[in-house]
Amino acid sequence: MHDTDPSVFFEVFNEIGIIEQLSRAILEARLPHGLIAPHFSVLNHLIRVSDGRTPMEMARAFQVPKTSMTHTLKGLEAHGLVETRPNPEDGRSKRVWLTQAGRDLRAEVIAALGPDFAKLAQEFDVARLVEIRPVLSDLRAYLDAARD
Repeated sequence: MHDTDPSVFFEVFNEIGIIEQLSRAILEARLPHGLIAPHFSVLNHLIRVSDGRTPMEMARAFQVPKTSMTHTLKGLEAHGLVETRPNPEDGRSKRVWLTQAGRDLRAEVIAALGPDFAKLAQEFDVARLVEIRPVLSDLRAYLDAARD
């Protein structure tokens, strides 16, 4: 264990927070009208962990109230990007499934970010990003496990 000044942690998390805000603005500029970063995050989550999750599981994963997740899911459903189906294990709840339109939109948005990433690659040393990715992944995994 290191005797580390707590301000080191604050400074790291502050930088991550600012990067999140700036990257969200870039993402939202590429999203279709009516969609925002939380919508895209849900599409991305369902592809990353596999769809068929309950709204409650998703709310826990995003650490938001179930009502907030329900609102986000309704927006995605209105755009035809997800569909909810009855949960075969529990008739009272539902499960969320990506539609092909949801999968396609995610891929299109990632492709639309290509010029932004190309510009970044021209002006920023990509090798440095590759080097820090494992550290960021480890930090995310630690924080994810420690939240419960």
